[in-house]
Amino acid sequence: MALRPEDFYHHAFAAADDAGRLPLARMTGWEISPFEPEGLRVAPLRRPVLPEPARNGEDPADCRACSAQNEGIWFDDRWRLSRIERVGVPLVLMLHPRDHHDLPDLPDDLAAELGVLTTHIARHIEALPHIARSHVYRIGDGGAHLHVWFFARPEGQAQLYGSWLVVWDDLLPEYPAAEADQDAATVVDSLLSSYGGRRTPAADS
Repeated sequence: MALRPEDFYHHAFAAADDAGRLPLARMTGWEISPFEPEGLRVAPLRRPVLPEPARNGEDPADCRACSAQNEGIWFDDRWRLSRIERVGVPLVLMLHPRDHHDLPDLPDDLAAELGVLTTHIARHIEALPHIARSHVYRIGDGGAHLHVWFFARPEGQAQLYGSWLVVWDDLLPEYPAAEADQDAATVVDSLLSSYGGRRTPAADS
């Protein structure tokens, strides 16, 4: 059984210094870290907050993802794909189910579709010129409506390997929108051929 919130806090706090700061993460010593360890310090560990604050969309009536049903670059009857703007890496896409679901309550038929659709999207991103890898993330701490991130890692940028990519994305200057739009359109064209769907939402959506 997982530790209770207070027990988890005390377990972690036992490794902290007098100011409640844990040692630097091992990841800060990796060559791909965007930060030099000297001068970097960890924020003090805070006590747990219970109950946790509600995420956006816990009530479907207030869900931003549900209200954006017709926004995106690719659609079918059950899914929509959008391009996230003002990012630092070449392309960031986000996949949502059209209906209000989070990952743990996703029906099995949609879960099966998610696996296949994720593979198609990642395959088409990695087929873009000068893109080495497609990173796929589901986090879910900010929104209750399932949203899956696809980050395109640029070829040859070894510092952008692995889990630091999302941090580098926030540090890099904004990637040229015209190039990102063109690559997103290429992914959509490929997705239409390999999986189906359409570029616009259905008229009755």
